[in-house]
Amino acid sequence: MMNSVNLTGRLVADPELRYSASGTAFANSTIAVQRNFKNQQGEYESDFIRLTASGKRAETFANYFHKGSLLGISGEIRTGSYEKTGQKVYTTDVNINQLTFLESKSSNQNTQSSQQNNQYSNDKQINIDDDSLPF
Repeated sequence: MMNSVNLTGRLVADPELRYSASGTAFANSTIAVQRNFKNQQGEYESDFIRLTASGKRAETFANYFHKGSLLGISGEIRTGSYEKTGQKVYTTDVNINQLTFLESKSSNQNTQSSQQNNQYSNDKQINIDDDSLPF
């Protein structure tokens, strides 16, 4: 397959699970993927990549992965567009074909509790209103 993406990173938010009128599950979230080089300040930067999944994979994604989870994904890039207030908005997502747990459940729970108790200087919150979503 030519359109193939492999990413390793941490989820920046719990996956959002929704169902279509026909009952098909859809989930999305964003993964932070650290770059392999440092910037001029000597810090690693991250890219924030939107993930999508459908069907049983969406339910698995939403039920077993949470903010802070370290995961590996294999998938494919999907592009699209939609209209918002008369403007065309273009999207680029990675559609998940395979999910991999990269840490134990207890390790993931420790990561979640430490993130809830501490603020990190590189935490970035992404605010997306429902009107911005293409579905």
